[in-house]
Amino acid sequence: MATKSKAYRAAAEKIGVDRFYTPTEAVALAKDTGSAKFDSTVEVALKLAVDPRKADQMVRGTVMLPHGTGKTARVIVFATGPAAEAAVAAGADEVGGAELIAKVAEGWTDFDSAVATPELMGQVGRLGKVLGPRGLMPNPKTGTVTPNPAKAVEEIKGGKIEFRVDKHANVHFIVGKASFTADQLGENLQVALDEINRLKPASAKGRYIQKGAVSTTFGPGIPLDVHVL
Repeated sequence: MATKSKAYRAAAEKIGVDRFYTPTEAVALAKDTGSAKFDSTVEVALKLAVDPRKADQMVRGTVMLPHGTGKTARVIVFATGPAAEAAVAAGADEVGGAELIAKVAEGWTDFDSAVATPELMGQVGRLGKVLGPRGLMPNPKTGTVTPNPAKAVEEIKGGKIEFRVDKHANVHFIVGKASFTADQLGENLQVALDEINRLKPASAKGRYIQKGAVSTTFGPGIPLDVHVL
């Protein structure tokens, strides 16, 4: 087992044993446990009381973080014609039709999000083996299959994040950078929690959010008090 770094151990010592933190407390502590060498990303992980194998319990959605993510997302767009031109004007990192599809089919995934116009989804759908495992496949439920890709690009680059429960019923998402103020991180986290709670499946039983933790890149997890989420 790898030995934890001195910095990691020092950060972990700031987290109370057997203590659970409110979202406000957790993000404030995350700022204090982030790396001194770079601007750490603040991440959240939640364990939900859902069965992802059941279609009616697949929790998936998007939310606009009021203070953004602190990073500029790299967005590609599968589009042609005027839609492609608008996507370029909106700041898409790469735009194209058949040639871009072929590039991704060869294994290129140097981007954070993919958007497609409906008419190209028949071809983009064949990229499932490349995009699916990475959570990059365009989907109308998350607004990434749209006749207006320019708007999707603007939203994603403006702080829109996507979340999706995995096969173990966990949801992971980012809420900003350690350089954000505690208030900014807290507001971003609360907006994301509100949307996840809004999407609670009617068939989910018991406490919906069972466990949760906030952490920074390479940092220790800070347990969340699920009773206040």
